[in-house]
Amino acid sequence: MSFFSKFFGRKKEEQIVEDEEYIVATLNDKVMPFDRGEVYEDPLDEFLKSEGIGEVSGGGTMQLETGEIEYCDVEIKLNPNQSGDDKIELIIAKLEDLGAPKGSFITIEKTSRKIELGKREGIGIYLDGVNLGDDVYQNNDSNFVVSEVKRLINDNSEAVRYWEAEKETGLYFYADSFIAIEASIQGFLSEYPLCKNARVEQIA
Repeated sequence: MSFFSKFFGRKKEEQIVEDEEYIVATLNDKVMPFDRGEVYEDPLDEFLKSEGIGEVSGGGTMQLETGEIEYCDVEIKLNPNQSGDDKIELIIAKLEDLGAPKGSFITIEKTSRKIELGKREGIGIYLDGVNLGDDVYQNNDSNFVVSEVKRLINDNSEAVRYWEAEKETGLYFYADSFIAIEASIQGFLSEYPLCKNARVEQIA
């Protein structure tokens, strides 16, 4: 695991005051860093401020040694007296409404208490980048794979989750059910030339 890849880019204070309270949402989502703000941080920050709960104070991404995204973090600074279970439940509900997948959790930093969250399930499609014919790579497009899978699973989001390596390209999608996603795309994966040899994994 490459820890240098984890960063908090929107920290508002250089030092944390002792009586300030923070929670960190660790999200089992392979969302790209430039999409993390739009998908999670900005709408969550707006919600926290409107409810008087607090604000988003940071965000980060963790990568594996291969460069593949493992998960992302969103750090939340709570307003005074806003760390009760009812407020935590509101934050969890909002994160799940924003699409937090299963395997996510929040950590209350002061007590190190962890609470699991997440409802959606995810699928990773890893396209073979070396063993198909040259004509396959020249005449087919991974962008089409993304758009077609999104169409088949009724995913209207703008974020595209992917990872490009020397030997394969990972594409990631989330919906209510892994089994339902797999069933919806099985025909397409078996027919589209670029998807030959693709491996499919449940990621949430």
